[in-house]
Amino acid sequence: MSTFTHQDTLREVTTPRGVLRYHEAGDGPPLVLLHGSGPGVTGWRNYRGNLAVFAERYRCLVLEFPGFGVSDDFGGHPVIDAQGAVPAFLDGLGLERVDIIGNSMGGGVGINFAINHPERVGRLVTIGGIGTNIFSPGPSEGIRLLQEFTEDPTRQRLIDWLHSMVYDPALVTEELIEERWALATDPETLEAARRMYGKAAYAGMMEMMRRADFPMPWAVMHKLAAPTLLTWGRDDRVSPLDMALIPMRTIPNAEFHVFPNCGHWVMIEAKAAFERTVLSFLAQA
Repeated sequence: MSTFTHQDTLREVTTPRGVLRYHEAGDGPPLVLLHGSGPGVTGWRNYRGNLAVFAERYRCLVLEFPGFGVSDDFGGHPVIDAQGAVPAFLDGLGLERVDIIGNSMGGGVGINFAINHPERVGRLVTIGGIGTNIFSPGPSEGIRLLQEFTEDPTRQRLIDWLHSMVYDPALVTEELIEERWALATDPETLEAARRMYGKAAYAGMMEMMRRADFPMPWAVMHKLAAPTLLTWGRDDRVSPLDMALIPMRTIPNAEFHVFPNCGHWVMIEAKAAFERTVLSFLAQA
């Protein structure tokens, strides 16, 4: 099994809005991996542990979304910019059709892209983070801790948020804390995060959605044509398990896999089981 490093896999492509950076590893059908949100997140940090396995069968392309400190910041709301980045990225690489894995926010971006460009997505895998609360209160514990860090970033607030992401606290190592802290407190990256998770911005977004005359994202998932695998940590404190109920029921070709003793980072905390499950799903005719 190959070993991949950050620098050896790093690439970039120029789009009309700015430079998008990404990591590439392996050969085969294209598999695009979309990261989630949160302090110090990058696509590399979300998926570096899975690349060796997936790259044995696929050309893995780990996109770094605008506004998270690696690709150029497009200047808008990070979710909106991420949605625009996916078609620009695929066009820049000349890719017509891909499979997609999306973690949390990346899963929502992947669903949006698959609904609007059904001919360009073969199979789709999501990792938590989609749907809407049915029984659990919102915002969740993890989102509240994320807001608190974004408003007033301290090392302890970062540690508290990191612990909400996992079932096993041993995963929150000093190395993880330090690498997340360095990027999360970068002024430009923090400013972009506040456009998304600052309390005023978050409240404004919720109010806009409440008053909107268009359906919520979870209400249009019946339009998703791509075969979809929903993966979830049973003990997710960021996007509780009940959020999966509407996507599971309304996505026409959805499968649903729950991993025990696992929080929000399924691809990290349930690494081997996640990889087996995803590879089996992607290999289906």
